[in-house]
Amino acid sequence: MGAYILRRLLLVIPTLIGVMIINFALVQFVPGGPIEQIIAQTQGEGNVFESFDGSGSEVAGGDLGGDDRYQGARGLPPEFIAELEKEFGFDKPPLERFLSMMWNYIRFDFGESYFRSISVVDLVIEKMPVSITLGLWSTVIAYIISIPLGIRKAVKDGSRFDTWTSGLIIVAYAIPGFLFAILLLVLFAGGSYWQIFPLRGLTSDNWEQLSWFGKIIDYFWHITLPVVASTISAFATLTLLTKNSFLDEIKKQYVVTARAKGLSESRVLYGHVFRNAMLIVIAGFPAVFIGVFFGGSLIIETLFSLDGLGRMGFEAAVARDYPVVFGTLFVFGLIGLVVGIISDLMYVLVDPRIDFEKREG
Repeated sequence: MGAYILRRLLLVIPTLIGVMIINFALVQFVPGGPIEQIIAQTQGEGNVFESFDGSGSEVAGGDLGGDDRYQGARGLPPEFIAELEKEFGFDKPPLERFLSMMWNYIRFDFGESYFRSISVVDLVIEKMPVSITLGLWSTVIAYIISIPLGIRKAVKDGSRFDTWTSGLIIVAYAIPGFLFAILLLVLFAGGSYWQIFPLRGLTSDNWEQLSWFGKIIDYFWHITLPVVASTISAFATLTLLTKNSFLDEIKKQYVVTARAKGLSESRVLYGHVFRNAMLIVIAGFPAVFIGVFFGGSLIIETLFSLDGLGRMGFEAAVARDYPVVFGTLFVFGLIGLVVGIISDLMYVLVDPRIDFEKREG
């Protein structure tokens, strides 16, 4: 097992570098970088470098040709463009910029946002609670639903209950999270029917004036719809995993022996089978949490106006805020790879029969 862990850890480095190289290379061909964003803002707010007066004649010293490399830069002095390039580091070749970026990231120095005057780490910490809220509660609810349902399906394997619940699970899994979120907004957030839950935000405007109990109620009132929308497809895999794990245990000899001794069915299921069947399900908690944490957070946070990591990443990509884009990509990529290793270790700890080294061979 030690050799397997070592190989997985060593694979983290080239995998992460490969992800960063691909995304960095793609960015080089995407129009509208941060310099173009600054130029657009400058032109939109009134060009202080305007080279013509109101009558159409040139102002003295107004031969401002701009830089042909940047669309919309006409009318801006080349010195201004050069200063922007130097500030953002675009005066260096792409390879040098990439190597410098990776050297900083290896030391966990992610720099500052181009447009927010805040470090990337502080920005991530600021947005983290919202995303953790969605990921954690969605995972907990998925387990609360999946375990009893999976056990029931295993006990009733092949029955009508098993058949129609499997159909519902497949339908729920197939429904896109954003579509279900829109449906919830229309039905329960004042869209066209009932105004039961708030439309946006994680807390009310009067949050500070509420009692501690009122804050708890307000918090759960706000997260109900986003969490439900995030959970809709998360429990499908867990339910089937629970069912299959129970079916595998029920067919084993110790269950036949327990029944032969006259133990009740509930005693057999929850006294013997449950402990063994749940090990593999519980071991997958880290992977499920990370999957829910990253998957679909952008759309859910945008629809419900939640200021989390998904929405932050989207806004950073639109604004071409590269330190935020690449910094979060590096951190989350590293987290995903490490969690994958942790999940494998948990599987081995709860079930020593699993041997990843033999499977690789």
